[in-house]
Amino acid sequence: MTPGFYNNAAAARVVPMTEPRSAILPAELAGLRLDAALARVFGEYSRSQLSQWLREGALTVDGRQPKPRTTVHGGEEVRLVLPDAPEPESQAEDIALDVVHADAAIIVINKPAGLVVHPAAGHRSGTLVNALLHHAPELAALPRAGIVHRLDKETTGLLVVARTPAAQTSLVRQLQQRSVHREYRALVHGLPISGGTIDLPIGRHPVDRKRMAVVSGGRPAVSHYRVLKRLRVHTLIAVHLDTGRTHQIRVHMAQAGFPVVGDPTYGGRPRPVRGMMAAAAQALAAFRRQALHAAVLGLVHPVTGDECRFEVPLPPDFQVLLDALELDAEAGDASGDAR
Repeated sequence: MTPGFYNNAAAARVVPMTEPRSAILPAELAGLRLDAALARVFGEYSRSQLSQWLREGALTVDGRQPKPRTTVHGGEEVRLVLPDAPEPESQAEDIALDVVHADAAIIVINKPAGLVVHPAAGHRSGTLVNALLHHAPELAALPRAGIVHRLDKETTGLLVVARTPAAQTSLVRQLQQRSVHREYRALVHGLPISGGTIDLPIGRHPVDRKRMAVVSGGRPAVSHYRVLKRLRVHTLIAVHLDTGRTHQIRVHMAQAGFPVVGDPTYGGRPRPVRGMMAAAAQALAAFRRQALHAAVLGLVHPVTGDECRFEVPLPPDFQVLLDALELDAEAGDASGDAR
């Protein structure tokens, strides 16, 4: 797959559909929830999107506006009229992007540290959305500019963006079905004996609403991790996600007693280590973000059906820190220091 943006703007541009579409719900769908039946009839759109259009009145059934959970009897006439795409709230900005792959359906980005994905309070500009609207203006017609999953501001690595409604629906469904392979590299405090699986629900912290936490009644969250390299008092691990909750890896690893290095929110502040080489101590103190990198992304291409796998190396600052800690660990081994 060749890196670079798809340049045929006429072919790639998404044109909002204003002509109404009508369909009769077939008898074999009787007994299903309305939103599930609609997803069968209008397969290019997600169930959540169809439910939203029902609530907004863009989608009607026999001229009425029923609830998504209504039971289908068969024979109902469905009418879908999509509004023109609204003017985007975010403005296009000429921000450099590291494009790993691009075609008419998807764009895969290697996100740098410090880049916020979505505009929000305090970050109305300078985000990935602003950059995408400059590089691929047709994304203004898609919800969230085609972004189907996110990375924290200071987390680096791979992120996929859809360029068409059908591609966005496909990617969302793959994420919901947990068939998208997302593997991270994380440097953590401590020395886990082996890998494992953390299956603990995550929700808002009961006191500090800016943080996430393992809480009863939270959303299901599953992380699998394995040890890649043990250092003096740190470990490089690979983490594979089944789910994609906010701060999932950071919360799960902290809960397990191995917080991500550089993460002050969940206990990963630099910790001085007796006997550590000066260069390693300096590199650790200078690393001002969480040592977390989305290294591998695997998915089924929304158009071709091909299995796609993308991989990017650690960013320079992460690699510099790892190299320094490896040298320190080797020096500790040579001197007989216990780990």
